[in-house]
Amino acid sequence: MNADASASMHNPSPIVAYDHIGIRVSDRSRALAFYEALGFVESMRFSDYEANEMLALSGVRINLIFNGARQRHAHNVLLDAPIKLPGITHPAFIVEDLEALQGWLLQRGIAITEGPHRIGPRRIALFIRDPDGNVLEFNQLLANNKETP
Repeated sequence: MNADASASMHNPSPIVAYDHIGIRVSDRSRALAFYEALGFVESMRFSDYEANEMLALSGVRINLIFNGARQRHAHNVLLDAPIKLPGITHPAFIVEDLEALQGWLLQRGIAITEGPHRIGPRRIALFIRDPDGNVLEFNQLLANNKETP
């Protein structure tokens, strides 16, 4: 394959930034209270789409989508079912102090479902679930965090 043909196979408009992730929830007020406690503030509502935009002080953005069916035990079909379906399993956020976050989560009665533990040379992670069973990962980046391929 020549260079011109190879170049034409790639997206002609480079991706320049990451904007947000959409998180489907079943109860608007419950979800707002949960994500506001984590530090997000509703910055915009999209009534026609049953969604909103939430923004952290750092500029990190998420969308909550309010049309989820409520389930009795917050079963997450992508993670809790024995057959692992393709799909986005969780967003991951960077925090400055994972230990402080861990203490705050425990004080609020929010269960840590995994971690904290080191994942590779770059980060320490812990995982929680929102009231609908959506998984959220929080990472503290480590000094000298160069990953090797």
